Amino acid sequence: MNFNELKQDMQARVGKSIEALKKEFAGLRTGRASTGLLDSVMVNAYGAMVPLNQVGTVSVPEARMLSVSVWDKNLLKHVEKGIMEANLGLNPMNDGVQIRIPLPPLSEERRVELAKVAGKYTEESRVAVRNIRRDILDKVKKMKNDGEISEDDQKRYEDEIQKMTDAAIEEMDSLLKAKEVEIKQV
Repeated sequence: MNFNELKQDMQARVGKSIEALKKEFAGLRTGRASTGLLDSVMVNAYGAMVPLNQVGTVSVPEARMLSVSVWDKNLLKHVEKGIMEANLGLNPMNDGVQIRIPLPPLSEERRVELAKVAGKYTEESRVAVRNIRRDILDKVKKMKNDGEISEDDQKRYEDEIQKMTDAAIEEMDSLLKAKEVEIKQV
């Protein structure tokens, strides 16, 4: 494996970490309705646990309301139960046709809690990127030990890997800042 392949591997893995962080942030309730809020909800449908989006459609009819249209009306109670068990702090209302979920305004205490959760998600992503860096650095060290590259090349590659790591962490930090501002504004 040459260094360009290692770089591409690192970029792909780091990109996945950043996308995962964005998905985590989408699931954080900020007071504004977002269909991503229910992505983590699992529903007991036909004897198996499936994601909510496999049994119905989530929409945002207004700023502080989510609506779930279930394709099989027999699953309404299961969907309602799945939303309550997801511990999102939501209170679904089943009207026999669809499920409406009003989003209550966030208290200051809840905003602080959400900011901490966002920080935790960001730190987990940073750790993932550092683990990727360590893995790639180990491969560079192995290339050096196997005589495939010189010591100068090893140093240059390590510097480049560190720059990529710093850029990824900087992007994650800016995503966190944006999410914190969003949490405080609502």
